[in-house]
Amino acid sequence: MPQRKDGGDAILEALRKLDVDYIISSPGSEWPSVWEALARQEINEEPGPKYINTWHETLAVAMAQGYTRMTGRMQAVLLHAGVGVLQGSMGIHGAFQGELPMIIASGETSTYGEADDFDPGPQWLRNLSIVGGPNRLVDSITKWSSRVTSAETLYETFSRAGEMAQRTPKGPTFLNVPMETMLEEWTPPANFRNKPVAPKTRPETSDVEAIADLVIGANSPVILADSAGKTLEGFQAMITLAESLNIPVFESEGPGYSNFPHNHPLHNGYDLKQRYAEFDVFLVVGTRAPWYPASNSPTNSTVVVIDENPIKEFMVYQDLGADHYLEGDLPASLELLAESIKSKGAKPKTIANNSGVWEKYRALNDGADSSSPIEPGVLCNALSENMPADAIYIDETIVHRPQILRRINRDNPQSYLRPIGGLGQGLGTALGVKLATPERPVVALMGDGALLYNPITQALGVARESNLPIMIVVFNNTSYAAMKRLHLSFYPDGDAAKSGIFHGVNIPGPDYQELVTPFGGHGERVEDPKRLAGAIKDGLAAVAEGRVAILDVALSG
Repeated sequence: MPQRKDGGDAILEALRKLDVDYIISSPGSEWPSVWEALARQEINEEPGPKYINTWHETLAVAMAQGYTRMTGRMQAVLLHAGVGVLQGSMGIHGAFQGELPMIIASGETSTYGEADDFDPGPQWLRNLSIVGGPNRLVDSITKWSSRVTSAETLYETFSRAGEMAQRTPKGPTFLNVPMETMLEEWTPPANFRNKPVAPKTRPETSDVEAIADLVIGANSPVILADSAGKTLEGFQAMITLAESLNIPVFESEGPGYSNFPHNHPLHNGYDLKQRYAEFDVFLVVGTRAPWYPASNSPTNSTVVVIDENPIKEFMVYQDLGADHYLEGDLPASLELLAESIKSKGAKPKTIANNSGVWEKYRALNDGADSSSPIEPGVLCNALSENMPADAIYIDETIVHRPQILRRINRDNPQSYLRPIGGLGQGLGTALGVKLATPERPVVALMGDGALLYNPITQALGVARESNLPIMIVVFNNTSYAAMKRLHLSFYPDGDAAKSGIFHGVNIPGPDYQELVTPFGGHGERVEDPKRLAGAIKDGLAAVAEGRVAILDVALSG
């Protein structure tokens, strides 16, 4: 006799047809129907999404982000009621800003104990429910949100939400599902269909040709990139376009991805602003805020913005200074532009000398390599020299980010990610990246202040439970240095500066290296710069054994 199917089966079947790999969740009491469907999937040895237990909502959303950022594949996140949505909202906002497809759901009740045959528990009446539903909490930070009202519409609504999340502009979608709806009997449709992959858009051929003519006719074009390296194809297309005319490449001052190989002679680093006057055509690639202030775009030049979705609806203010747009799938647009340049017979120019930019970036002051506490540049150089070439860096720092970008060599695609939005997502992003690429070393570079915004204990537990060993390097200057810097910029001669009395700056943190001990990990505090290479190698060895490693590095600033 066929097994009875209910709303849990409808949700799971929709995720199967959307080709979702994982249901990532900090579990809540409203999801028994989904847990039952997952149990049947395992018993019946059916294909379908695997379950990842995350212990915390921020981790769930950030892990989904990290996985999608490496694979391009949308994942599903289940949260608990309105409170779980509030916990996960920073990550949801980050996915919205990062244009990352994700399907998120939380549950509620529609009867509050008044139905004779169903008791959801008194917590829903007393504490958990949100007036108007939890989707009200995320209306402004999701692409679309709604409530499912019947088992008959559950499958198709989840399917539609998943398809919508994957279309330009990509982003998270949200569904609120009452428990009563999930417990209802569900009759599957007679004809299941896998959901087709979202089509890629491409710019008009006439636009490509016009921009190609503009670039060929320029005296000194330049490329500025921020998220071209979101995909392997985008990273390679950047190289193809740059080499078509030997166009110098700069990355933005705070890129979300690695966009160009550091060892390529066309990579000119991160400091384009002071060199605006050298260039007459700016190809701004996947960069939502290329100038700061936004009105400070280059003068006496032409700006071409190349992006799939350049005008960002999630930004309160934006001024790209664009003279032309080339809109479409980013890798495809770059490839089409490079092909057009080549087809017109344009020849690459002599490569402009990048003036030894990387040697300048990585130089140290005399005596720095023996100073204690350790100078941040010494730590970054040590990481560059001792980490494998295929390492992936997750950078959740603030004051140390400029040195990380300039000193740690990265020649491979998808080797650097910066969490999107607020601090506290770095560990979850790193775990999601490790889930997507278990064969590559994943290193979370964390300021001590940023680390403390993360659910540390939960992240270490998830890493052990799901076999996701990562290395965490704490850039420990025992302070919120960014806050002190901003304070002094407003009050350089103020009372705090004169007295040394600063509030919200000092961090009397724990022994970070000890945090991993209950989870069987490896920890070490490093105060001597001569110990850095050995500590990094020992950390890598622990990761190779399947253990998380924490290096707590005492820094001078």
